[in-house]
This record gives sequence, structure tokens and C-alpha cells, in this order.
Amino acid sequence: MQISPPKHLASYIRHYIFLENSKEDIKSLRLFTDGSSGLILSGDMNLYSGISKERMPLSFFYGSLRSYKDFSSKGKFSLVAVVFQPYFLNILLKTSAKETRNQIISVEDALKSKLEVFQEKLFNKSNPLAIINDLNIFFTHFLYERISTDHHLITAAQRYLLQNRGSVSSQELQHFTGYSERHLERKFEHYIGMSPKKYGNIIRLHYFLSILNNGTDEKI
Repeated sequence: MQISPPKHLASYIRHYIFLENSKEDIKSLRLFTDGSSGLILSGDMNLYSGISKERMPLSFFYGSLRSYKDFSSKGKFSLVAVVFQPYFLNILLKTSAKETRNQIISVEDALKSKLEVFQEKLFNKSNPLAIINDLNIFFTHFLYERISTDHHLITAAQRYLLQNRGSVSSQELQHFTGYSERHLERKFEHYIGMSPKKYGNIIRLHYFLSILNNGTDEKI
């Protein structure tokens, strides 16, 4: 089940996904390299890395990925995946996106006291829509305390890149934002973990894949 956030959070959260396994079989999960970061919240999941078989934290943040990550889970579980816009993890953890890129960060090491209530609700099998609604309230209050001028700049620049499917030159982005190429590179590296050009390439790639998946006749 995929749920969109309310309009005022759409610049920070792409969507929520609720997954549930009511059987004892093994389920495979994959995190994709789409430039996003996110949060996996669970109250009862036994999740393991697909390669190292390392046990994952019960709930964790993940930074933007260099390559996809596979996981496997055995047994019953319910989870909420919160797929962030690339810069939202930086706002939550007050850290550079460079430091979180390709990283798994336990909620216990970051915001346990603030998110533990949601883990308990998942463990107790509360209504997932009610949990997501409570998360919307939580993130709204959190943003009210944290948003700065830099965040508005990155949000606008990212939206501009998405609207143009990643096909934006350095000069066009400078004209749109009013900032120099070097200034934009520094801000993107700090908040998203990569340059505007590289992020634009990711957007173009996923747009191209969506054309192939949809089987449209649009000229490539």
C-alpha cells in the first residue's frame, strides 16, 4: 500500500509504503538508487542484508545509495517505509548528506525517543493509515522547527530539476536560483550528497526507465 503525504509535506516526503507479511515465509526487500533517502520503521521484523547476512536494526534511516541494496526477512512483520526527498534526511539528522550516503543508520542511534512510539504501534498492529497520519503530524512539527533559507533553495532547485526531467544545464540552474555554479554544488553536496549534474543524471535515467516500463511510443 502506497500513500502520498499531504501537500505541505510533498517537498520533503515522496510517499509512504506499508508492507505486511502474515506468513512465516521469506520475503525479499530492495532499496533503489533513485537519489532518495528514507526511513524503515518496524516493530517486529527480522531483516538481514542480502549479501553479508548482517542483522539490520529494527528501524533505520538510509542515505542515498550508490547501488541498490537487497534484504531478506523471515517470519511475520509489518513495516512503514518513508521515502524522503534527498535532502530531508539531512534536515532530520542535522548532518551532511555526504556522511549518510550509502549508510544504514539505526533509529536507536538517532531519534529513538521520538520514533519509538511508532514502532510500538506497528508492533501492536495499529491501523497503518492512522500511523501514517501520526507520522505526518510528527514531520510537520519537526519541519516547523528546522527549516532554513538553504532548505528552501534546495527544495526549489530539486523541484525545478524534476519538472524538467533532469535536463537542466548549469547556466539554466544558476539563472533559476540566482546563485553561482560553485555555490549550488556546495549546497547540493551538503544537502543531497551529490552535485546538481549527477542528481540530474539520476532523474533522467529514471525517467528513461519509466518510458520503457510503460511501453509508451514517446520519442527517446
